[in-house]
Amino acid sequence: MKYIIKVEELAQTILGIGVLSLLPFRFSWWLWIILFLSPDIAILGYAISKKTGGVIYNIFHHKGLAIAVAITGFLLKDDILILAGTLLFVHASFDRIWGYGLKYLDDFKHTHLG
Repeated sequence: MKYIIKVEELAQTILGIGVLSLLPFRFSWWLWIILFLSPDIAILGYAISKKTGGVIYNIFHHKGLAIAVAITGFLLKDDILILAGTLLFVHASFDRIWGYGLKYLDDFKHTHLG
C-alpha cells in the first residue's frame, strides 16, 4: 500500500511541476529551490510547542488548502495566489513521497501516513 501512495504522490508532484512550468513566472533555478522549500519554515512552530508546531505544519502542508489557494488565485486572476497554491501542493506531495504526512499533535514523527 505504501508503494501505491508513493507513486500517487509522485504523479501529483509531477503534475504540479507541470502546472508551475506553465505559469508566467521565470526565476533562477536557485530561487525555485527556495520557493519550493519555503513551506518547511512551518517547522519553526515546534519551537513553541508540539501542538502549535503540528497545527502550523499542517496548514502549510494541507493539499486541500493549497488547492483552495490556487483556485482562489485563478478566480481572482492573481498569479501570486496561483503560484503559492501550486507550490504548496507540489511541496506537500513531494514531502509525502518521503513519508512526511500531516502531523498529529503529539509528535512530529506521528503522521497520518502511519
